[in-house]
Amino acid sequence: MTLRRPWWLALWAAPALAQGRQPLPLVIDPRAHAAAQRLIGQSLFDSAYARTRRVWIYTPAGYDPAAARPYPLLVAFDGAEYQDTMPLPLILDTLARRALAPAFVAVLIDDGGGAERIADLGNAMRMVTFLERQLLPWVRRSWRVTTDPSRVVITGSSAGGLAAAFVALQRPELFGNVLAQSGAFWRGSEASNDAPYEWLTAFVSREPRAAVRFWMDVGAGEDHPTLGGRGPNFLGANRRLRDALLAKGYDVTYTEVPGGQHAPQYWMLRLPDGIVGLTAGWR
Repeated sequence: MTLRRPWWLALWAAPALAQGRQPLPLVIDPRAHAAAQRLIGQSLFDSAYARTRRVWIYTPAGYDPAAARPYPLLVAFDGAEYQDTMPLPLILDTLARRALAPAFVAVLIDDGGGAERIADLGNAMRMVTFLERQLLPWVRRSWRVTTDPSRVVITGSSAGGLAAAFVALQRPELFGNVLAQSGAFWRGSEASNDAPYEWLTAFVSREPRAAVRFWMDVGAGEDHPTLGGRGPNFLGANRRLRDALLAKGYDVTYTEVPGGQHAPQYWMLRLPDGIVGLTAGWR
């Protein structure tokens, strides 16, 4: 794997994007480049979607398959993007080396593009089935990872942020922490582009509270309608999900990023903060 570094090396020290302060400057540790050598690609036949799916497994430095305590697990959608455009392996290596977060095993899932991607990530029960029945059992057979949902983080951006929240709320016994960046919470059920919109917010409002913690951010610049003007306001949909979660008593950390837009260069700067925030109380 070849890492494309120049643009984000410059951005890490950009003016404050996170609540008026510098984001954590954690993604540039040059020693962390060994993370790329510990990223293993695999192909699995996904029976829920009836297609072969690519996944990548990251293991931390010094990974011990016989460790007395299982490693916490992080699952990321849009796995190709999270390898280098948003360099999750480098971030995890650097956070662990500096004792700011535990050493994770991470699974990066390929979701393709276009309609195929939205069918994966748009409030899709087939994705829940794939994760529950295939991916997690396979990972736990092959790597020393936890079965404790409170030590599992699921993350994504845009439609991936929606999918992270949807999956965790459907299966809180598997996923106890959601890190959602610019989540596409305006979407309807099963990848629908039609009303009724904001299906997940309605689900939260009518269902009992689950044991899931949320760390959400969205760009202040995402204050615009979706679907060419006929869909809900993107920022407004994030606010309404936040409000529904808080009304049910969920633990939610929510940030509207000053100047933030719907783009990886903003999500990458905040991703370390989300991992640190969700794991701050862990042993």
